[in-house]
Amino acid sequence: MQLPSQNKLFSHRYLTNQITSFNSEELMNIPPDLRYAEDHEWVRVVEDGKTAYVGISDFAQSELGEIVYVEVDTVGETLQKGDVFGTVEAVKTTSDLIMPISGKVLEFNPELDESEGDNPTLLNEDPYGKGWIIKVEMTNPAEVDELLDAAAYERLIG
Repeated sequence: MQLPSQNKLFSHRYLTNQITSFNSEELMNIPPDLRYAEDHEWVRVVEDGKTAYVGISDFAQSELGEIVYVEVDTVGETLQKGDVFGTVEAVKTTSDLIMPISGKVLEFNPELDESEGDNPTLLNEDPYGKGWIIKVEMTNPAEVDELLDAAAYERLIG
């Protein structure tokens, strides 16, 4: 946290005000309407109950750092929960993307695809919105209930 360059008393007062105004949601964004995998992917089920969007959590993107490339070559394939559906490459490392649910990969977010939007930093900037990675037609919607809710995911990343 960057403090103003003032005297120690002001700095202490500033810090105290900042700490008392913090809550856990300001520290890490964990939307309550999503479900989370222990591998840090999230799932948002749409109204039809059969289709879902999958992305990586705010925690995951912050741990990875600046994301420079996302690869998904499984569009059209039916994958099982736990299968690798792609990779995400950051300045620091490359990580596999794991299916949190079973289903057919319908779409790779065109904004992330290097042949279209080529904007992988959306995963850093808006991991729960424009930074979704894949759209899935679920083959077993009941698997969503096996994922963590927001409170359980918050405890996991604690």
